[in-house]
Amino acid sequence: MAATKSHHHGNLREALVEASIALLAEGGPGALTLRKAAARAGVSHAAPAHHFDGLPGLLAEIALRGFEMFHAHLDQRCKAETSDDPFAQLMAANSAYVEFARCHRALFQLMFVEVEHSTPPLRLAAMRCYGVLQEKCRPLCGDRDPAAFESAVWALTHGYVALGMAEPRPNAPAQVPSYETLLRMLVRPEGEPAR
Repeated sequence: MAATKSHHHGNLREALVEASIALLAEGGPGALTLRKAAARAGVSHAAPAHHFDGLPGLLAEIALRGFEMFHAHLDQRCKAETSDDPFAQLMAANSAYVEFARCHRALFQLMFVEVEHSTPPLRLAAMRCYGVLQEKCRPLCGDRDPAAFESAVWALTHGYVALGMAEPRPNAPAQVPSYETLLRMLVRPEGEPAR
């Protein structure tokens, strides 16, 4: 019988989350199991049961961490944008959104597709990220309904990410416009010519 790693671990919960994020990055959501997370963290396969309510509990914790990372990335990029121009501010936030999704594909998929936002901490973390979008949309809303405008900007951004992550389709356009071009088309006031 093979020996099982069962040494004491200072912060097992954190180690399991970090190990799981690494497994996600390597093989996507399908590559993650409690046993694999435990093995990666160097603990017994039974150890995760002491910290998470099965795989769904671990996935929710990973999604929570993902939203915390996502918010930090959005915040960093928004603070780095020195222009006071509202479009530049919105572009900084949404470029950060697209960039985070591309750099953390499997984590992003887990956050938005694989996990229900059923716990208050997870809902709050997701809403903090959406709050950045709301804040950056507000100055550009004009006479439009704010909730509808935010939803349109979010749909464009999230849709752009989703299409970029999908396998190429034979009927897809050969040349996809840049995200900035599409955002300018959406944001410009009615009747204003496209740049």
